[in-house]
Amino acid sequence: MASRMISAGVLSLALFSTLAQPSFAGGLDRSGYNIDLLFDQSRFSAQSAVIYVMPQRELKNVRDTNTSVLTGGGNLNGRSHSADDTANYAIPYVGFKAGYEDVDCLFDYSEPFGAHTNPGINWAGANNNIETKIETHNYATTCSYKFDVGPGQLRLIGGVFYQEVEGFKERLVSTLPIAMGTGTGVGRLDLEDNGWGWRAGLGYEIPEYAMRASLVYNSRVKYDSLSGTVDLTQVPVVPGFGGRVTSVFGEAEAPDSLELKVQSGIAPDWLAFGSVKWTNWSVLQSIPLCPVSTKGRACTSSSLTKLTSLDLLYQDGWTITGGVGHKFNDQWTGAVSLTWDRGTSHGYGAQTDTWTVGLGAAYNPTDNIEWRVAGALGILTSGSSGVLVEDGVTYGNDVSYDFGNDLVAAVSTSIKVKF
Repeated sequence: MASRMISAGVLSLALFSTLAQPSFAGGLDRSGYNIDLLFDQSRFSAQSAVIYVMPQRELKNVRDTNTSVLTGGGNLNGRSHSADDTANYAIPYVGFKAGYEDVDCLFDYSEPFGAHTNPGINWAGANNNIETKIETHNYATTCSYKFDVGPGQLRLIGGVFYQEVEGFKERLVSTLPIAMGTGTGVGRLDLEDNGWGWRAGLGYEIPEYAMRASLVYNSRVKYDSLSGTVDLTQVPVVPGFGGRVTSVFGEAEAPDSLELKVQSGIAPDWLAFGSVKWTNWSVLQSIPLCPVSTKGRACTSSSLTKLTSLDLLYQDGWTITGGVGHKFNDQWTGAVSLTWDRGTSHGYGAQTDTWTVGLGAAYNPTDNIEWRVAGALGILTSGSSGVLVEDGVTYGNDVSYDFGNDLVAAVSTSIKVKF
């Protein structure tokens, strides 16, 4: 009976505690995909949650290494050699789960991927980035069918999701318009697209021991109609495209992922949990963008028709989490966790390994209402960014910089109603 009490209390909190971890190191990862509400024991349940993340990545020893007036923005080494690179952000989640006999279905909205860097224009790397922001909106339906196998129940999981992406990037293209009084020299890229994905997995549960294991694969989402504009109205000196807005096209993919989650009661009112997730961030390297007027020709990183590109150059991400949860009484439960996130940058960019400690608590004033609050504090490890050669193409030759061990913090809250 004690184990069943863990399953109803600490078990759900343990799942939420991992959600509270800010996935700052892994590519464009924010909340990723989360289907934990599907396992709720109630016939109907609804949950609303928000995580607020506060990264503090500071770039140091910045050096403008491309001082060309036309292609590198000009010599910016007279500007600040440090910059606050990151911006705070919020991650919302809304889900509704319904069950009938052995079938459960989850309908949810999330924002799994995103990024927001805003170092501004007054630093020596403004020719690389002034501000970049990427957002996704994910609408998913996930169902499962469970049946008795051995001492527990096996759950077959499957679902589909529709995903939208939008974003922009601004950088200083040239300082010449400023000197001539003909513009700010800032160029802007805007992009958007949408696509479909699917998921499949297995789960196994033994409620008497508060034991649960799940393995879920999420497919890639193909953005094969990526479209947008390059606005150079403030940079009239660029040959051919300066002084106007040009429609562009390209293609990209949101990564596929595979996640294993395991948890089990280890003593009365105590539970241990852990997870391992692989995310295929290496599918996002350099995303070339070409004018729509050249759409009949190939648009690649080496194409003569390429107007610009979004250079990410990620390696695969790994996230490993472990922790314990405890039920204090019928109303209060708590959990603590430790997460390691493998950085996806490897010589270009500022996404290095992250270590994060998370604390969470759940309060159940009644059997039908659960309020949760959690916090996390982590370290973004040090590194540097500079020249990187991939597939014979040189990247990072416009700016170089270092960064030390920085902090990242997050707070989260949610309310769940069960009936």
